[in-house]
Parts: sequence; C-alpha cells; structure tokens
Amino acid sequence: MSFDLEENRLKDEIAKRKPKTVLLQLPEGLKPAAPRLASIVQEAGALPIVSSDPCYGACDLAVSAAKILGADLIVHYGHTPMIPNVDVPTLYIEVRAHVSVKEAVTNALQYLESWKKIGLITTVQHIHQLDETKRLLENAGKTVFVGDAGKQKYAGQVLGCDFSNAKAVSDDVEVFLFVGGGRFHAIGAALATEKPTVIADPYEQIAYPVHEQVRRILMQRWGNISAAKVAKNFGVLVILKSGQMRLQRAIIIKEKLEKQGLKATLLALREVTPSALMQFSGVDAFVNTACPRLSLDDSPNFGKPLLSINETLVLLGEMKWEELLKNGWFENAT
Repeated sequence: MSFDLEENRLKDEIAKRKPKTVLLQLPEGLKPAAPRLASIVQEAGALPIVSSDPCYGACDLAVSAAKILGADLIVHYGHTPMIPNVDVPTLYIEVRAHVSVKEAVTNALQYLESWKKIGLITTVQHIHQLDETKRLLENAGKTVFVGDAGKQKYAGQVLGCDFSNAKAVSDDVEVFLFVGGGRFHAIGAALATEKPTVIADPYEQIAYPVHEQVRRILMQRWGNISAAKVAKNFGVLVILKSGQMRLQRAIIIKEKLEKQGLKATLLALREVTPSALMQFSGVDAFVNTACPRLSLDDSPNFGKPLLSINETLVLLGEMKWEELLKNGWFENAT
C-alpha cells in the first residue's frame, strides 16, 4: 500500500526552519517508514528522534515528549491539526493514500440500492478522492451530500471523536457511505446520526454495512451502564495526552458521583490499558473523560464497566438513554 509521505516537503521544511532536533510522530500503520523519514531529517541537517509511543490521532500530539527531549519541531503524520497554540512548533503531514476507490464504491452500490440520498464521509487519507466518489454515486442515480460544519479542515472529514460533518447533513440523507479502512469511523457515524452506514474499503476493495456491529455495541453499552449501577467506588480517568486532558470535566463528574453518595477518585494516566486499571482493585467502575474510542472499542477488555461521560449521566439519572442515543458518545457533556 502506498501513501504520500511528502518526503520532499519534509526535507524542504527542515532546511527552511533549521531545527536542531526533530521529533517524528507517526500512527501505528506508518511506523515502518520511520527510519527512512529519520534519514531524510538527518540529511537535511537536524537530529531525528522517533516517538515510539502509540499515536491515536492529532489529540495525541507528543508535546510533553518533545519538551523532555529538547526538540524544537514536531513532525506529526497522518492527521490534521486539532490542538491550538501548541508550545512546540509542529508540522502536520496529512498522508494521502494512493489507492483506487472505484471498486470499493461500486461494490457499495448493492447496499445503497434502497436509498437515493447519500451522505459521504471519510478520513483525511481519502479527502482528495471525495469528488471522484461523489461522481460515481451520482452516475448511479444518487443524490450526494457532503457536510461542512466548519469544525474540521475539510468538508466530509470525520474524526474518531468528531462527526459534526456527518451530523450537519444527517437530516437530509437516508444513509451514509464511509470511504476508508476499518470500522470505527463508520460505526461512530452511525451512532452519532442514528442513520444506516455502509463502508467502502479501498484497501480491501470491499463494501459492507455496519448495522449489526452498531446493534451489538448498543447492547454492550447498555450492559455496561447496568453493571455500573451496583458500583460504589468509581475511578474517574484524567488522560495526560495533550489533546485529551479534561480535568475540569473529570472534577465535575467526580462531584456528581459524590453528591449521590458514591466514592470517586481521580486517576491520572497517559495510556489507558487493562493492566493499568486492574491495579485499582478497590474501584468498581471507571469513567473515561477522554477519547470515546476507549469506551466503544476496548471496554470488554477491562473486566469492569468503563463509562463515557454521557453514559455516567445516564447512570446518575441526569440523562435518559434516548437522549444519549440522540446526543451520542462524542460530546463530553457537563
């Protein structure tokens, strides 16, 4: 699979900015390219250091690591900017995928046959292919809507925690088509909009709907809330990633739990893993105040309920389940 890593741009930017030390940060799928990119940085006159920590998005910008290492430039691959006023200068390289979408979109038409009005969403890797995808759908007799809520850099772009571009056209469409790999963004769109969603995966050249996965997740989430009803001791997670720390919201949730006679402890950590949380044997349930992907994707791995903020409000009786379905898991309610 080929991606545009903009190696010439990287070289030119290093030569222009003249940093002494550069911290390269790549998501997991691009880490194999790190040694080659480091060589380019070094040839351009700077000391390259590769961040080996997991990188989950632009919200996970390695600012703290850059400061510790004395890096005067972060080169962040695979995402568009999210965090304003970053202390360390940052170069974002978005990484476009060089892969045809035609076969996957054509395969998706069989799942879109019952609908005429299609909402189109994707990640930044395929933004440059939205016009082609739109033409393919329109040639098949579909009316296509691409949302531009202004929260993301590009119209039609969605993040794992932000589906505002999908919600912007949700009332106009009957179904969404997500162009890209993996299921999380499509499932997120379905949860955020309550609309059927189909994936056109250009990497596998296949297409499939996600309604069954969405149904299972909703059952799991309701089960998680129900299991947390017997909990007496809660751990409220404060994530130390630059774009995910929600300390004030965590404090608010802690106070809400305590007002109902429950015990709550703020737990600060950088990586939320089952092994990290299992150390707190006296905690019955956890509240995740950061990336919603933890609660939706990984919750079964933790052995104890791991609630989002909105799910915690349902638990406390401050929000109805129906409101949660409408508001989604992607707004951190206070």
